[in-house]
Amino acid sequence: MKLERLLSIIILLLNRRMVQAKELAERFEVSIRTIYRDVDAINAAGIPIVTYQGTNGGIGLSEGYRLDRNMLTNDELAAIVTALRSISTSYGKEQHQRLVEKINSVVLPAYEEEFQQKTNRVLIDYSPWDGMEHLRSKLQLLDEAIDSCALVNFTYSNAEGEVSQRIVEPHMLILKGRQWYLKAYCLEKEAFRLFKLKRMKDLAIDRERNFIRRDLAAQEHEEDKSKFEPSHIPEVVFRFQDEARYLAEEWFGIEELLPVDDGSWLVKKAYPENEWLYSFILGLGHHVEVLEPQHLRKIIASRAEKIAKIYKPDNVT
Repeated sequence: MKLERLLSIIILLLNRRMVQAKELAERFEVSIRTIYRDVDAINAAGIPIVTYQGTNGGIGLSEGYRLDRNMLTNDELAAIVTALRSISTSYGKEQHQRLVEKINSVVLPAYEEEFQQKTNRVLIDYSPWDGMEHLRSKLQLLDEAIDSCALVNFTYSNAEGEVSQRIVEPHMLILKGRQWYLKAYCLEKEAFRLFKLKRMKDLAIDRERNFIRRDLAAQEHEEDKSKFEPSHIPEVVFRFQDEARYLAEEWFGIEELLPVDDGSWLVKKAYPENEWLYSFILGLGHHVEVLEPQHLRKIIASRAEKIAKIYKPDNVT
């Protein structure tokens, strides 16, 4: 804790000309005497800190001091800050913000304005439209379990609606297609599995049981990769009516649209066939038609008929 406090004090002083000892004491919940001992320790480590007496006094770094930043160029530092801010939209950690503060502290004053412009050009927002609160607690708990190599247990509902109790060794959190997954070794299946966080319930750490991290074997990576190779993914052919061209452009991009003589538009795209694909197609509404593959066309037609039956007047209670 002391080392983390010392580092935090250094970062604050790098970004602010002066800080009062009282403010630091309140921030870190220690006494003012402890703060001055920390200042002595930082000075002893070779980082020059000066204390200023009086009403407007405080603690600050010696004028002109900057951390050595020769390892990275300004453009590289800006790229790191942009990436950290983007990641934080979906996986916010205090360490990310501290690292951003560290990077800002090593930017030369003459470059600060240009640096801020570079870091505010792009933000990739990974957060879902329905917010992150329902996932944040799961991410924090799993992050803690991965760090401490502790087993986790949870109730899991798979894509077919089958419910089971799982005990796993958590290895990696994965964000793919705006969905969070846990890569973990399942003790029941005796193999690595991907678990969708939204399908987890009653998630808990077993603090009495730890595990030794396994190597993610090459075949495990190959299995995951092969699921998304074109040869394993059927090509879906969509036909959009002209009035729904905007939908096709929004989802697939203008370059993907192929004109048809009758004024409609074709889009060909490879997708893994699963519940997500069925819901995606139905969500596009009546302006789109699946032409190929034929079995997928039949599935969508069957589901659309079931939806229509629900909304028939004689079904209203």
